[in-house]
Amino acid sequence: MLRLVLDTNVWLDWLVFAEPTVAPIREAVAASRAAVYIDAACDAELERVLAYDLGKHSLEPWKQAACLSACRHAALKIEALVAEAERALLPRCRDPDDQKFLEAALAAQADFLVTKDQALLELAPRERRFRIVTPVAIGGL
Repeated sequence: MLRLVLDTNVWLDWLVFAEPTVAPIREAVAASRAAVYIDAACDAELERVLAYDLGKHSLEPWKQAACLSACRHAALKIEALVAEAERALLPRCRDPDDQKFLEAALAAQADFLVTKDQALLELAPRERRFRIVTPVAIGGL
């Protein structure tokens, strides 16, 4: 079974926008071909972002709660802490707010960190313990 960590934008595509590029991930999770993992920091960011004014996609509090519930139902919680020495070996993201996704992927022993964020995608050639890919790249699950 593939182990995946999704960044916040990919979660939004799954939970809010029903973006077709994440449908294969959702289907792979439903069919137990993949498992998604989330840690407390990534969960907290998702909760914050769901409350943002997203224009026509802004969510009322009950819908925010439903999205969080769906995420927490689909994802396995990362409880393990990774030693500082091991985290220090991760490439440094130019956006410090995105470093948490690299750390989550490491802690989850993920096969893939799935993102659309260019700052994370730029690090793909430098990370060897897991692959950093777009949802489209993972579409063949």
